Amino acid sequence: MLRLLNTKLLTAILAVLATIASAVIYQRHEAAKSAAILEQQQRDAERQKQADEAFRKRVEEQKKQHSHAAGNEGKTWRNYVP
Repeated sequence: MLRLLNTKLLTAILAVLATIASAVIYQRHEAAKSAAILEQQQRDAERQKQADEAFRKRVEEQKKQHSHAAGNEGKTWRNYVP
């Protein structure tokens, strides 16, 4: 009887330990997965920031080109002879 009780107690303890171990493993897996997602989001944000900066530079260059051309526009109309 005592041996049967010890066996049941040992089985219950092992079941609890297995449950705790599986919970810890699951938690580590989820933490690793969320860390990977966070790293991917940071890389995406950095790429987007670089793309935005390149776009801003292109826009500024285009503004300079267009404003430069517009500055000479008045001179062309003064010299126009029909």
